Amino acid sequence: MPDLLSRMLGEHPWLLADGATGTNLYNMGLAPGQAPDLWCETHPDKVRELHRQMIASGADIILTNSFGANASRLRLAKAEARVGALNRAAARLAREAVAEAGRAVLVAGSMGPIGEIMAPMGRLTEAEATTMFTEQAQALKEGGADVLWIETISAAEEMRAAARAAQVVRMPWCGMMSFEPGGRSMMGVTPPQLAALIDRLPYPPLAYGANCGTGPAELLLAVAGFAASGNERPLIAKPNAGVPRYQDGGLIYDATPEVMAEFAVLARDMGIRIVGGCCGTTPAHLAAMRDALVEAPRGPRPTPDAISARIAEAMGPGE
Repeated sequence: MPDLLSRMLGEHPWLLADGATGTNLYNMGLAPGQAPDLWCETHPDKVRELHRQMIASGADIILTNSFGANASRLRLAKAEARVGALNRAAARLAREAVAEAGRAVLVAGSMGPIGEIMAPMGRLTEAEATTMFTEQAQALKEGGADVLWIETISAAEEMRAAARAAQVVRMPWCGMMSFEPGGRSMMGVTPPQLAALIDRLPYPPLAYGANCGTGPAELLLAVAGFAASGNERPLIAKPNAGVPRYQDGGLIYDATPEVMAEFAVLARDMGIRIVGGCCGTTPAHLAAMRDALVEAPRGPRPTPDAISARIAEAMGPGE
């Protein structure tokens, strides 16, 4: 029997992934500098409630609150011994929210970067990264995740390590890199180079793409580089909701729900199969995206100029 994500992709022209985890938890009271992953144990009701809100807004895929729950990042909070417990809890909370949904919703086990520079530029080896990713992946599997969601990666070596971890624990996975405004990841990888890397992996992902890094227009232009590569694997686009600012004690991003709705339609018309939002994307953004994807007629594949113009128009004057 095929995995749940493959079945859902076979049944639907597009899937809506959820919005931000960290940003929304900060706006629910998470203290600046506190690891969001710890809330899986200290504030499980709030984590579960965020999942419920994303599902109610139309998400087909929800990400576990485990982005930074690897041994290296948790060491900063003196919680490196709790990798297994936190990831199992993160997956269980998402599963509990999905159980109430009354429809098919996929639990994606979120795995962010290790948080150290990879060799040869840094000290972290692929083997060490694989070990840390494997520990996290195994716990997410035990907690009930349907797929591993490896995101915001910037180095090819780290993507290879994450892919190897998924293979070790025998879990399907999706992989995303984060691209800067210049069109490269922080470690210099271009979208065509990522597409080529994905093609060479012995255990390739079900889908791949880009998340975080930039706003909607810039991310779509980066994802256009995947389409140009000729790689036929389903694509993912999950940009930040613009640029953040502090307002009323919380983080607000400048892309309105209307802007993210325009992004979602453009992404769908580009042929992107999984559309969502990263930092700053609230349930209100997600609901607008869902409505637009359902209601807006399918259009021709947008050109780069059309992408920039339509996002700029949605942003309004002065943007």
